Amino acid sequence: MSEADEQTAATATGRAIWIEKYRPQSLDDIHGQEEIVERLQSYIEQDDIPHLLFGGPAGTGKTTAATAIARQVYGEDNWRGNFLELNASDQRGIDVVRDRIKGFARSSFGGDFRIVFLDEADSLTDDAQAALRRTMEQFSDNTRFILSCNYSSKIIDPIQSRCAVFRFSPLSDEAVAAQTREIAAAEGIEVTDAGVDALVYAADGDMRRAINSLQAAATTGDVVDEEAVYAITATARPEEIESMVTNALEGDFSRARATLDTLLTETGMAGGDVIDQLHRSVWEFDLSEREAVALMERIGEADYRIAEGANEQVQLESLLASLSLEE
Repeated sequence: MSEADEQTAATATGRAIWIEKYRPQSLDDIHGQEEIVERLQSYIEQDDIPHLLFGGPAGTGKTTAATAIARQVYGEDNWRGNFLELNASDQRGIDVVRDRIKGFARSSFGGDFRIVFLDEADSLTDDAQAALRRTMEQFSDNTRFILSCNYSSKIIDPIQSRCAVFRFSPLSDEAVAAQTREIAAAEGIEVTDAGVDALVYAADGDMRRAINSLQAAATTGDVVDEEAVYAITATARPEEIESMVTNALEGDFSRARATLDTLLTETGMAGGDVIDQLHRSVWEFDLSEREAVALMERIGEADYRIAEGANEQVQLESLLASLSLEE
């Protein structure tokens, strides 16, 4: 979920943001990453934690896992003093490595080692990554590094080879549904089964987005249902996307274009969001293999052009028009 969505959830309720209020405090509380949790627990139990590299999409538990490790290693009262968290997207130059990280690594707060958690490490410049590699070597006796990134391929090989690499996958629908139901019960919120399904669909494996959407939807009425979720998340219903594509493939461009216009103007969706939902839903539509392949090809073209700065509505209408001309 974007920062604007998070702020909406926070300010609309006047209460604590639920993603922090219900952030798991231990590894065992993390949903949907059982294999990773098991391996991390074994490191802690053996008191032998290596440098770690967490890669994967947003909202899948990377930051939560890092803080949970610190809590379990140092205890609730001491973990903050032994844990340095930095966001590389804000501080991405070599100076942050030379100054803050080295300064923290040189100091000692008791215990065998301290932890440096570098979030969004794939935003670090090449020079900063080279300096980080040297720092990891220099302070390996008293410091452990945990790096988090969306794209591990952007981390230089010398750093990757010094870390135990963990791939966090998008969370399963079951894990997202279970967590949202638990939070709804704890907050005394009535949420319908269709509402949970809508939260799961809108989240697309991102637990943070699901929880923020639940909190925002809870402000719209006494019951969190499907309508409230789709309204607050500016997400199209799957049937709307399917209807738009089906109309285009049947040659009814006018109806397909009308649906697209509704999504962009009334629902408030961005062109990139429409592309994402189309891509997610291609194989769920009742399409022949040829139609699905044609749609995927057009989605790829439109996505590239929009990313390069082309007009979103023009590109999406062009996509629908090309589908309408398919024989």
